[in-house]
Amino acid sequence: MGFGKMDTFIDIVRVKRDTDSEGFKKDTEEILASVRAYREGRHGSEKWANRAAFSSATDLFRFRIIPGLEVTPDMVVVCGAGRFQISSVEDVKGRGMYLEVLAEEVKASGKG
Repeated sequence: MGFGKMDTFIDIVRVKRDTDSEGFKKDTEEILASVRAYREGRHGSEKWANRAAFSSATDLFRFRIIPGLEVTPDMVVVCGAGRFQISSVEDVKGRGMYLEVLAEEVKASGKG
């Protein structure tokens, strides 16, 4: 993967749900990493047709592995295009160099 293709800046965020002193639930976000990534939106290619059978993912992100950080499906990817809930994480070709993350765009509810 060429560095020139990794042209999207993303944040990998963990959302923590806490309860305040009055008993109300409150979400806090912690940015775990900010990196450059390759982003590919869902389209009609054969690869996406195969993925569609197993996932509701709308976007694919590919970026270098971040030492000391395990990216998991309970995290969120945030970029200029919006927020994406991670569906799956895979080590590309098992080499320990890049991660491929399939994610589904998070739409705001109650608006429209």
